[in-house]
Amino acid sequence: MIQTLFIRTKPYHLYRHVTLRSTSEPILTHVARRTFLTSACVRNSATLQSPKTHMGATEAHKQDMPGSSSPVTSELTKPDAVSTIPQMVRGDWVLFHPVYTQDELKAVQVLHRESMTFSDKLAYGLVKFARTMFDLVSGYKHVERPPAPGMSLEGLRKAGYMLSDKQWLHRILFLESIAGVPGMVAATLRHLTSLRLMQRDSGWIHTCLEEAENERMHLMTFMTMRKPSIWFRALVLGAQGVFYNLFFLSYIISPKTCHRFVGYLEEEAVITYTRAISDLESGLIPEWENLPAPSIAIDYWRLSEDAKLLDVLYAVRSDETTHRFVNHSLANLNPSTDVNPFALREPDMHVKGCKIAFTRDESAQYVHESHEIMQKKMGHSMKAV
Repeated sequence: MIQTLFIRTKPYHLYRHVTLRSTSEPILTHVARRTFLTSACVRNSATLQSPKTHMGATEAHKQDMPGSSSPVTSELTKPDAVSTIPQMVRGDWVLFHPVYTQDELKAVQVLHRESMTFSDKLAYGLVKFARTMFDLVSGYKHVERPPAPGMSLEGLRKAGYMLSDKQWLHRILFLESIAGVPGMVAATLRHLTSLRLMQRDSGWIHTCLEEAENERMHLMTFMTMRKPSIWFRALVLGAQGVFYNLFFLSYIISPKTCHRFVGYLEEEAVITYTRAISDLESGLIPEWENLPAPSIAIDYWRLSEDAKLLDVLYAVRSDETTHRFVNHSLANLNPSTDVNPFALREPDMHVKGCKIAFTRDESAQYVHESHEIMQKKMGHSMKAV
């Protein structure tokens, strides 16, 4: 029969409801990373459509954690993004995000998913058009080799073939201010749909929110390196307003196309950060050589204390690779009926970095494997009791 399991998440003793096919005795178990929250699933593609696989994946919220309300009110006025959270959980974030090993950081490949349907071609065409226009406005021309051998770095920058450190920062800040929009729009619309239809969401909302917060943390990281001018902020304001509303309307019409669009957008992001890493390692951005990583980045990605900006670029690129994989995979599902497989767990970068997406059948199998892992954990916990 279906029973309710309470899962306690260390160290904050917060309890969650999980519906699992188990014995009649509720148990307590500890989880160290993302909690599996799902119910029994069948062994075929119907797994993704089964209402029994719907789950609520939530993480401990910082305001629910002991010690979050400080009697020293001045703590709330500190401008530093990592200063308002207790030392044990420092950071301007509350949702799950991957932390990568060195092998995972180097496992990322530049991949492209071929457009197969009209909606795919439309999404890809819009992304390429936006990329072309942005390169044109910013005066950037990417070439594999300089047009004239022996050109100096200053000459390459003046001709637009290489970006200076300031140009790289402007490019990254603008792109990240836009990249945080789709996840929030998708989460908002799916949240409203869940309320309106009075039914569960199948785990999509949480993953979309994770993506939005992750992109925002990219922006917060690079904001520590340069404060944009009022004109740059005005440009972001206008672009964000237009893009938010267009994406909002588009997601109402076709969520699949929107997730495909974001998948292609993240392909371009992976290319951008790969080029930035290549330029930095080749000595073409000397201003960034040996530049220490911002403290917010060290906290967020659990980097070593002596981490450099290059390490941050590798971590950000891996995040963009995750979004590329997740959105292309979600675009292969039916957003109205299918469970989001990544609300349970995510593959490591050896999968996400080398594979463009899961097919629908692979997603169903992944959900089934996640359920089996959870069942084993339940078995071990029950034996311990």
